[in-house]
Amino acid sequence: MGNGTSPIYSAPGPRESLALRQGPRSAVREALLAARERTLQLAQDYRAALGPEPHVPYAPGLNPPLWELGHIAWFQEWWIARNPERHLGAAANPEVARAASLLARADAWYDSSRVAHRTRWELPLPDAAGTAAYLESTLHGTLELLDTLPERADDAELYFFRLVAAHEQMHAEAAVYMAEALGIPVGESGAPPLAPHGGELQVPAQVFRVGSGPGGFAFDNELGAHDVELAAFAIDAEPLTWGAFLPFVEAGGYEELQWWSGEGRAWLEEQAHRRPAALRRSATGWERIRGGAWQPLREDEAAVHLNAHEAQAWCHWAGRRLPTEAEWECAAFQAPGFRWGQVWEWTASRFEPYPGFTPHPYRDYSQPWFGSRRVLRGAAPATAAALAHARYRNFFEPQRRDVFAGFRTVRVG
Repeated sequence: MGNGTSPIYSAPGPRESLALRQGPRSAVREALLAARERTLQLAQDYRAALGPEPHVPYAPGLNPPLWELGHIAWFQEWWIARNPERHLGAAANPEVARAASLLARADAWYDSSRVAHRTRWELPLPDAAGTAAYLESTLHGTLELLDTLPERADDAELYFFRLVAAHEQMHAEAAVYMAEALGIPVGESGAPPLAPHGGELQVPAQVFRVGSGPGGFAFDNELGAHDVELAAFAIDAEPLTWGAFLPFVEAGGYEELQWWSGEGRAWLEEQAHRRPAALRRSATGWERIRGGAWQPLREDEAAVHLNAHEAQAWCHWAGRRLPTEAEWECAAFQAPGFRWGQVWEWTASRFEPYPGFTPHPYRDYSQPWFGSRRVLRGAAPATAAALAHARYRNFFEPQRRDVFAGFRTVRVG
């Protein structure tokens, strides 16, 4: 997505990611403005497709567009302008008493921890103009407070400013994959991500330190850096392409249950169409949906919109396996030629806390999802460069196919 080019990263990530995590006040300000520019452009794309007061039907993987925008503004105001302990960073008390919002009922509308997903379609939210005004006012307050800090403010003082910039870019990526699910063309529907090289990379046996250490910004689930003993392994240099995945489809892989795990079989039984969600077969060959239109499939594209069950089934069929997240991270840092950024990549690892995990003030970010999600590593072209870091742990339920997810594999034995 993005500007139509395919981001290919090496460890630890692009300049924007390092600037957000480790840079001074001015770099954080730049990240906040870039996130807001993208938010407003995507909002404009939604209005162009759905009308001046955009509405979408209820679906478990969607949110009302105006709720999404209001939530971004509320989250920023809650953790910065209304947070008297923002200077304490990760040590701040999330339950500290706060001043009232600029918007009288904002807490009742936009707090994702307390507002049930289904009810978001029934809330008396502000209209598009009112939502835009709330976004503008909260950003103005955020920047005013940021500008009072010294250029080399410490990590605690910058923590929440970094968090809200990352949070807004997460919602921007969600807006892109929601648009694709709805058939809405957005300005980010650019060239497909390609996997141009391929081959395997040999990673020697070693003790590798997984996770982020102190200094700079990290999400709570990345902290608790610890040593993991890894046997030698051979891992794909690139994520799997459609050219490699399609033979599984054409060989009846979606019909032969021997390739599927128990969870995968249960998921497969519920599917009306036994094929990848993004593909269909026409008289002229395979086509992929993009921006609401079916286009000829390029087999050198990284396979995308696949869930963890599909990834594991292909691996069983091909005699390969998914990497653990420790193997993925080790290869990203230790294997020259390891290229990532084409798709989010499913790993074999469940989302679990690292040793000594301590939740950060945004309590609902990690802790509620331990054990029920699967870890993905890497980034997709719709992922902001500011988020693309080799230690970043994404996590989704294994059946999700709407996100820009694919996989790479490891040789068995």
